[in-house]
Amino acid sequence: MSYKARIREDAMRLNPMDDAMFQKMAEDVAFPQEILQVILSDKALQVLENVPQFSLKNMQGRSCILDVRCLLSDGRIVNIEVQKADDDDHQRRVRYNGSLVTTNITEPGDKFKDVPDVIIIFISKFDVFKSGKALYHVDRVVRETGELAYNGFSEIYVNAEVNDNSDVAKLMEIFTKDEVYDDVKFPATSSRKRLFKHTEEGVSAMCEIIEKYKAEGMAQGMAMGRAEGRIEGRAEGRAEGRIEGLLKMAVSLWKKGRLTEQEAADEAGISLEEFKKAAASGVIV
Repeated sequence: MSYKARIREDAMRLNPMDDAMFQKMAEDVAFPQEILQVILSDKALQVLENVPQFSLKNMQGRSCILDVRCLLSDGRIVNIEVQKADDDDHQRRVRYNGSLVTTNITEPGDKFKDVPDVIIIFISKFDVFKSGKALYHVDRVVRETGELAYNGFSEIYVNAEVNDNSDVAKLMEIFTKDEVYDDVKFPATSSRKRLFKHTEEGVSAMCEIIEKYKAEGMAQGMAMGRAEGRIEGRAEGRAEGRIEGLLKMAVSLWKKGRLTEQEAADEAGISLEEFKKAAASGVIV
């Protein structure tokens, strides 16, 4: 199979739970608006502004890129994140992203009472809390009284693992299953997914994103090769750095759920067993 054919095949296997497709689908405001109407149980909810792949800078530490940031008509800010791999402390991820979002929307001199409400919605393929619910709301509670203590920050966790026949669970089926659509309940989500899976325009857009991911991985590998080459010898360093860079890229894509273990091993040019050992040793950016 040619390189282009492989890219096209990979593109047509994508679903909204995959970063690449979610990113493209979120370019149309109707898609995140529909998601939020379902998850927040508010059919009248309006998204005034949505920015996919919104970059947040932290000058003192780790920055991040949000899958999509939305501004609602009532002034609330919503960050929607999608995650396939259960490979980290996701509650701390939500906490960190929420702090960056809050910092980003706050100006010097603002009164704290004027800081907009922030909602982080974490959509995962797995059940974060392992309690058999498709939807979880995490609230602040005063331990001594049991009363809610709302401070303008909300955490909502949605997963595709649990099917409780709710509208949220039905929406998640569209997110994860290849040929599931519902043009009555979820017209925006269904039409955007169909565009990127079944039209030449949409599939081509997916191919471009996949090629961009691969190019970025190759560039990272070459950069590592140049750095190592200055220490150990330019020719040997470039070769080893390129191999290590490809391996890091493959492990990263596997960890993010974009490739299976076998696909990642093929991408790195090593056996499945070698890939498993490399992944277990922590070879990742």
